[in-house]
Amino acid sequence: MNTPLSAEQLASWREKLKQGREKLAEHFARQRDPRWVMKRATDMVDVIIREVWQALALGERAAAIAVGGYGRAQQFPHSDIDLLVLLPENPDQALSAAVEQLIGALWDVGMEVGHSVRTLSECMAEAAGDITIETTLLENRWLIGNAQLHTALNQQLEAHIDPVAFFEAKQFEQQQRHNKYFGVANNLEPNVKESPGGLRDLQTILWISKASGLGDSWGALVEGGILTAQEARLIRHSEHQLQCLRIDLHLTAKRREDRLIFDLQQQVALRWGLQDSPSRRASEQLMQLYYRAARLVSQLNGILLPNLKSRLYSQVRQVSHVLNERFRTLNGMLAVRRPDVFEKTPSAILEGFLLLQRHPELTGFTPKTLRALWHARGKINGAFRRDPANQALFLQMFREPAGLTRGLRRMNLYGVLGRYLPAWGRIVGQMQHDLFHVYTVDEHILMVVRNLRRFASPAFNHEYPFCSKLLNDFERPEALYLAGLFHDIAKGRGGDHSKLGMADAREFCQTHGLPPEDIDLVEWLVGEHLTMSAVAQKEDIYDPETVQAFAERVGDVRRLTALYLLSVADIRGTSPKVWNAWKGKLLEDLYTSTLRMLARGGQVDTESELEERRNEARNLLRLSLVPDGVEEKLWKQLDTVYFLRHEAREIAWHARVLNRFVDTDAPIVKARISTSKEGIKVLVYTPDQPDLFARICGFFGRTHYSIADAKIYTTRHGYALDTFHVFVPEHFDGDYRDLINYVEFELAALLTRQAPLAPPSGGRINRHLKYFPIEPQVSIRPDDRGNYHVLSIVTGDRPGLLARIAWVLSRHQVSVQSAKIMTLGSRVEDSFLLQGGALNDAKRALQLEGELLDELQLQG
Repeated sequence: MNTPLSAEQLASWREKLKQGREKLAEHFARQRDPRWVMKRATDMVDVIIREVWQALALGERAAAIAVGGYGRAQQFPHSDIDLLVLLPENPDQALSAAVEQLIGALWDVGMEVGHSVRTLSECMAEAAGDITIETTLLENRWLIGNAQLHTALNQQLEAHIDPVAFFEAKQFEQQQRHNKYFGVANNLEPNVKESPGGLRDLQTILWISKASGLGDSWGALVEGGILTAQEARLIRHSEHQLQCLRIDLHLTAKRREDRLIFDLQQQVALRWGLQDSPSRRASEQLMQLYYRAARLVSQLNGILLPNLKSRLYSQVRQVSHVLNERFRTLNGMLAVRRPDVFEKTPSAILEGFLLLQRHPELTGFTPKTLRALWHARGKINGAFRRDPANQALFLQMFREPAGLTRGLRRMNLYGVLGRYLPAWGRIVGQMQHDLFHVYTVDEHILMVVRNLRRFASPAFNHEYPFCSKLLNDFERPEALYLAGLFHDIAKGRGGDHSKLGMADAREFCQTHGLPPEDIDLVEWLVGEHLTMSAVAQKEDIYDPETVQAFAERVGDVRRLTALYLLSVADIRGTSPKVWNAWKGKLLEDLYTSTLRMLARGGQVDTESELEERRNEARNLLRLSLVPDGVEEKLWKQLDTVYFLRHEAREIAWHARVLNRFVDTDAPIVKARISTSKEGIKVLVYTPDQPDLFARICGFFGRTHYSIADAKIYTTRHGYALDTFHVFVPEHFDGDYRDLINYVEFELAALLTRQAPLAPPSGGRINRHLKYFPIEPQVSIRPDDRGNYHVLSIVTGDRPGLLARIAWVLSRHQVSVQSAKIMTLGSRVEDSFLLQGGALNDAKRALQLEGELLDELQLQG
């Protein structure tokens, strides 16, 4: 008969656990010693489990064994407790009931128990089929009960384990885990345990070492010659930082939380004694410390795993081939011919990366070579950087036909790139809380260089064929790659990073002996790398005067092509969600129209341009089998402004759809899939009515469709002819025909009713914006021609934002002539062309700005 537990006993253990955790938190706030905290947390759990075991009179009938992180005495404050209850073969019903009572009591006490209840044979069968279970069992510690069962478990594990198979399985498991976390340590909410460079990478090394009989501590690896004393010090330092972070996360969240989520980053940073500065939040400083610790772990993981592998595979036959007096190949890897090559010939550091570029069949450096290179990084100093031979080697990497991105990533991972380019060293691990970059600055730059190189690779010509053609025709493309490398290198210094980066780029190009025209190009691209995307997404790129101003700024075709390619690569390198085909079409249209403008000497001939556009529209109408002259009825009601604002495809579509409804009394709403194949184009044609723009925005806001672009036009006979580019929600996976039918019917019905306009409801802001808010900015100014006013808004995005802006404008009887909606992740940069009497009155215009600002503050 099992002994029941009283409520008083459970309450006593629950209070002991609560007080123990409170003491741990108090001590850690003073001492910051993670090993002490983990050991005391382990001891506290040990005591309670033993007391419950004894209270249930389980005695020697089974064994309680700590496994996993709990087994190695690394219990974090709120981690689950890995407990194995090892049963004898054929346990009786009374024992099973007592064990069930044990597990239930531990949960009642407040422990999250990740338990397994198995016999010895069941343990071995499970371990044979699951590497995770085998690893968990490998780290075991007897707590209480039948010690003989525990001894038998270790004996069978030792006989069962195959070090080579274990190594292969753990290496594959690590690759799978890294892939799950996007393969880089630099996502904005990393998991300090599981992400690349996290604690799990360190544990993987020790698991393999223990399974191989080489020891289960850093000290043992030093004694075994796997690890140097210096490497051990660096590992312990990074491990200490990651353990502190994980403890702080648990204590701050008051639960098991291993992710550095936005909600906790600032609070954890304050626990570390970090403070906000004028240029950087405390959380950004904390995250850079994390990224650098994770990078060091990744570096040493990349050195130690191959070293362990070479120890396990020491009997493998060596196949070698001499490359030159310093390097040879060894079993498909690059190896130095003498251990002191990097020490005696430091330029060999760069030569090694260049050789890996030229020999893609090589998978990397051999373990000994990699270790020697890593320890020789200190040779990269001012004299090294000034050496013309080293400069030539580094520059040659950018001129090679393949392998640049892989080479730069390797150099960054092992700290070589940051030493050769000190400015680069300052951006490693630097966060970007601008709500659209999902990578740190260094990782973003490498993504941009990767994107540029993909344009040049035949294997990726199908992705962006137009960009691939331009790059393959581009003379000396290394200038473009260098511009990509330097375009954001001055971020985080304060001031305009584009201007600051220009000086870095020019100095580099001059010292590395680039031709004068390439020096000027690289410097100019770094300074102007944001210009083309801003013009394409904020200005009317179908207006010849806009194109003329951009052409004057660009100057020549080579600069235009380089800026276009860099802009596409840059936007694509911010986040998978920021780039879309619509933005790609805007950039391509701006490129082609600017190219034509430059071919004409940069001169605007508005009449010729408009006639060309009309003729192109007529040709499109004929291809659609629309009879000759049908378009004239509509076109008589349209002035030059209309033809300036719309491209030929839109002009033709409008004429084809509206030629029979030019004088209609009922609203006409037509929609089609956009030419970019992302979202839909919506045409609204109706006798003008009050608050029309606000009603349309309200409709799309309620349906959670996002307006990306709006062209508002009023015909000579008082009709609104408005065109919207609309994105549907990301989760939409239905038939676009149903969507188009819905929009056409429901929006037309809404405009027919003309119900009183009501303020639209807002939506929830996302977590990123909540913890890293954008201070809203509103400005109203006359446009360059004095015909309209330009409203510019910068704020954080949320559902219904545009509808609320339109509602405020309608209250002041201000009409919208066009709208450019630029959404970058959670950051919105919108521009509106406005008309209205309130705008010409300074006092009323100021009042409008204030109300818009109030509305945006509420949105945040």
